Amino acid sequence: MNNQQKKNQRTIIVLALMTAIPFSIAWYLTKNPDFQPMATNKGELIVPVVTTERIDLLGVDVFSEANIKELEGHWVILNIIPNQECNQLCIDAIHATKQLLLMLNKDLPRVRRAVIVVQGIQEASFQPWWNTDDRLLKVKPSPALLEKIKQKVAAELTDGMIILMDPLGNLMMQYKSGFDPYAVKSDLQKLLRISQIG
Repeated sequence: MNNQQKKNQRTIIVLALMTAIPFSIAWYLTKNPDFQPMATNKGELIVPVVTTERIDLLGVDVFSEANIKELEGHWVILNIIPNQECNQLCIDAIHATKQLLLMLNKDLPRVRRAVIVVQGIQEASFQPWWNTDDRLLKVKPSPALLEKIKQKVAAELTDGMIILMDPLGNLMMQYKSGFDPYAVKSDLQKLLRISQIG
Protein backbone atom coordinates (compact mmCIF):
# COMPACT_ATOMS: atom_id res chain seq x y z
CA MET A 1 0.00 0.00 0.00
CA ASN A 2 2.85 2.35 0.84
CA ASN A 3 4.53 1.71 -2.55
CA GLN A 4 1.21 2.25 -4.32
CA GLN A 5 0.75 5.64 -2.61
CA LYS A 6 4.24 6.73 -3.69
CA LYS A 7 3.48 5.69 -7.30
CA ASN A 8 0.23 7.67 -7.20
CA GLN A 9 2.01 10.73 -5.83
CA ARG A 10 4.64 10.53 -8.57
CA THR A 11 1.93 10.19 -11.23
CA ILE A 12 0.12 13.28 -9.90
CA ILE A 13 3.38 15.29 -9.86
CA VAL A 14 4.22 14.23 -13.44
CA LEU A 15 0.73 15.16 -14.64
CA ALA A 16 0.95 18.53 -12.88
CA LEU A 17 4.32 19.24 -14.53
CA MET A 18 2.99 18.15 -17.93
CA THR A 19 0.32 20.84 -17.74
CA ALA A 20 2.39 23.52 -15.97
CA ILE A 21 5.42 23.48 -18.31
CA PRO A 22 3.53 24.17 -21.60
CA PHE A 23 1.46 26.82 -19.81
CA SER A 24 4.66 28.48 -18.52
CA ILE A 25 6.21 28.46 -22.00
CA ALA A 26 3.06 29.95 -23.53
CA TRP A 27 2.94 32.64 -20.83
CA TYR A 28 6.62 33.50 -21.45
CA LEU A 29 6.08 33.79 -25.22
CA THR A 30 3.11 36.14 -24.76
CA LYS A 31 5.25 38.38 -22.54
CA ASN A 32 8.26 38.17 -24.93
CA PRO A 33 6.87 38.15 -28.50
CA ASP A 34 10.29 38.95 -30.00
CA PHE A 35 11.83 35.76 -28.61
CA GLN A 36 13.22 33.64 -31.47
CA PRO A 37 14.62 30.32 -30.31
CA MET A 38 17.52 29.15 -32.45
CA ALA A 39 16.88 31.80 -35.11
CA THR A 40 19.32 31.41 -37.97
CA ASN A 41 18.47 34.56 -39.89
CA LYS A 42 20.96 37.44 -39.79
CA GLY A 43 18.49 40.17 -40.67
CA GLU A 44 15.65 41.48 -38.55
CA LEU A 45 12.25 40.03 -39.43
CA ILE A 46 9.48 42.56 -40.03
CA VAL A 47 6.57 41.33 -37.93
CA PRO A 48 3.92 41.62 -39.20
CA VAL A 49 5.07 41.90 -42.80
CA VAL A 50 4.29 45.14 -44.66
CA THR A 51 2.10 44.35 -47.65
CA THR A 52 2.44 46.38 -50.83
CA GLU A 53 0.32 46.85 -53.91
CA ARG A 54 1.63 47.19 -57.46
CA ILE A 55 0.79 50.92 -57.45
CA ASP A 56 2.78 51.53 -54.23
CA LEU A 57 6.11 51.67 -56.10
CA LEU A 58 6.45 53.95 -59.11
CA GLY A 59 9.47 54.25 -61.41
CA VAL A 60 11.21 57.63 -61.24
CA ASP A 61 13.17 57.43 -64.50
CA VAL A 62 12.50 56.10 -68.00
CA PHE A 63 14.26 52.75 -67.44
CA SER A 64 12.45 52.12 -64.14
CA GLU A 65 9.05 53.04 -65.58
CA ALA A 66 9.60 50.68 -68.50
CA ASN A 67 10.81 47.79 -66.30
CA ILE A 68 8.75 48.22 -63.11
CA LYS A 69 7.02 44.87 -63.73
CA GLU A 70 10.38 43.19 -63.01
CA LEU A 71 9.55 43.63 -59.31
CA GLU A 72 6.56 41.30 -59.59
CA GLY A 73 7.19 37.64 -58.85
CA HIS A 74 10.83 38.15 -57.80
CA TRP A 75 12.67 38.53 -54.53
CA VAL A 76 13.75 42.17 -54.34
CA ILE A 77 16.60 43.83 -52.44
CA LEU A 78 15.48 47.39 -51.70
CA ASN A 79 18.08 50.03 -50.83
CA ILE A 80 16.60 53.03 -49.03
CA ILE A 81 17.60 56.61 -49.91
CA PRO A 82 15.91 58.58 -47.11
CA ASN A 83 17.35 62.04 -47.88
CA GLN A 84 17.74 64.39 -50.85
CA GLU A 85 21.25 63.08 -51.47
CA CYS A 86 22.70 59.58 -51.29
CA ASN A 87 25.76 59.95 -49.02
CA GLN A 88 28.81 57.64 -49.03
CA LEU A 89 27.17 55.12 -46.65
CA CYS A 90 24.18 54.96 -48.98
CA ILE A 91 26.39 54.60 -52.10
CA ASP A 92 28.42 51.84 -50.40
CA ALA A 93 25.21 49.95 -49.56
CA ILE A 94 24.00 50.19 -53.16
CA HIS A 95 27.36 48.91 -54.40
CA ALA A 96 27.23 46.07 -51.81
CA THR A 97 23.82 44.93 -53.07
CA LYS A 98 25.14 44.93 -56.64
CA GLN A 99 28.02 42.67 -55.56
CA LEU A 100 25.61 40.57 -53.50
CA LEU A 101 23.44 39.93 -56.54
CA LEU A 102 26.47 38.67 -58.48
CA MET A 103 27.33 36.28 -55.61
CA LEU A 104 23.97 34.50 -55.99
CA ASN A 105 25.17 32.66 -59.13
CA LYS A 106 22.39 30.35 -60.36
CA ASP A 107 19.74 32.17 -58.28
CA LEU A 108 20.54 35.49 -59.98
CA PRO A 109 17.42 35.40 -62.25
CA ARG A 110 15.16 35.10 -59.17
CA VAL A 111 16.31 38.34 -57.51
CA ARG A 112 16.04 42.01 -58.49
CA ARG A 113 17.45 45.22 -57.01
CA ALA A 114 15.80 48.59 -56.52
CA VAL A 115 16.34 51.79 -54.62
CA ILE A 116 13.47 53.51 -52.85
CA VAL A 117 13.91 57.26 -53.31
CA VAL A 118 12.01 58.76 -50.37
CA GLN A 119 12.57 62.48 -51.08
CA GLY A 120 12.57 63.57 -54.69
CA ILE A 121 14.77 62.48 -57.57
CA GLN A 122 18.51 62.30 -57.10
CA GLU A 123 20.52 64.72 -59.20
CA ALA A 124 22.54 62.71 -61.72
CA SER A 125 25.41 65.22 -61.60
CA PHE A 126 25.88 64.56 -57.88
CA GLN A 127 25.18 60.84 -58.09
CA PRO A 128 27.48 59.14 -60.61
CA TRP A 129 26.00 55.72 -59.79
CA TRP A 130 22.53 56.92 -60.86
CA ASN A 131 23.21 56.47 -64.58
CA THR A 132 26.03 53.90 -64.52
CA ASP A 133 24.08 51.17 -62.66
CA ASP A 134 21.98 50.35 -65.70
CA ARG A 135 20.04 47.40 -64.20
CA LEU A 136 19.04 49.16 -60.98
CA LEU A 137 15.37 50.11 -60.70
CA LYS A 138 14.73 53.48 -59.03
CA VAL A 139 11.31 53.77 -57.42
CA LYS A 140 9.33 56.18 -55.28
CA PRO A 141 6.93 54.86 -52.62
CA SER A 142 3.33 55.98 -52.39
CA PRO A 143 2.56 58.10 -49.30
CA ALA A 144 0.54 55.19 -47.86
CA LEU A 145 3.43 52.73 -48.25
CA LEU A 146 5.93 55.20 -46.80
CA GLU A 147 3.70 55.65 -43.76
CA LYS A 148 3.42 51.87 -43.30
CA ILE A 149 7.21 51.50 -43.54
CA LYS A 150 7.73 54.21 -40.92
CA GLN A 151 5.16 52.63 -38.60
CA LYS A 152 6.11 48.97 -38.94
CA VAL A 153 9.73 48.86 -40.11
CA ALA A 154 11.63 51.89 -38.81
CA ALA A 155 10.34 55.23 -37.57
CA GLU A 156 13.54 56.83 -38.86
CA LEU A 157 14.85 55.53 -42.17
CA THR A 158 18.65 55.63 -42.31
CA ASP A 159 21.21 55.78 -45.11
CA GLY A 160 22.58 52.36 -45.98
CA MET A 161 19.68 50.24 -44.73
CA ILE A 162 18.05 47.62 -46.95
CA ILE A 163 14.75 45.74 -46.95
CA LEU A 164 13.94 42.38 -48.54
CA MET A 165 10.65 42.05 -50.41
CA ASP A 166 9.23 38.63 -51.24
CA PRO A 167 7.69 37.71 -54.63
CA LEU A 168 4.19 38.51 -53.31
CA GLY A 169 5.22 42.09 -52.52
CA ASN A 170 5.60 41.70 -48.74
CA LEU A 171 8.39 43.63 -47.02
CA MET A 172 9.60 40.88 -44.68
CA MET A 173 13.19 41.47 -43.50
CA GLN A 174 15.43 44.46 -42.90
CA TYR A 175 19.14 45.10 -42.42
CA LYS A 176 20.52 48.16 -40.67
CA SER A 177 23.24 50.46 -42.06
CA GLY A 178 26.62 48.80 -42.31
CA PHE A 179 25.09 45.36 -43.00
CA ASP A 180 27.32 42.41 -43.87
CA PRO A 181 26.63 41.39 -47.52
CA TYR A 182 27.56 37.79 -46.70
CA ALA A 183 24.90 37.70 -43.97
CA VAL A 184 22.30 38.97 -46.45
CA LYS A 185 23.49 36.40 -48.98
CA SER A 186 23.12 33.62 -46.39
CA ASP A 187 19.54 34.68 -45.55
CA LEU A 188 18.60 35.09 -49.22
CA GLN A 189 19.94 31.67 -50.15
CA LYS A 190 17.89 30.06 -47.38
CA LEU A 191 14.78 31.91 -48.51
CA LEU A 192 15.37 30.98 -52.15
CA ARG A 193 15.96 27.33 -51.21
CA ILE A 194 12.65 26.98 -49.33
CA SER A 195 10.59 29.37 -51.49
CA GLN A 196 7.98 27.81 -53.75
CA ILE A 197 7.44 31.12 -55.54
CA GLY A 198 9.73 33.62 -57.25
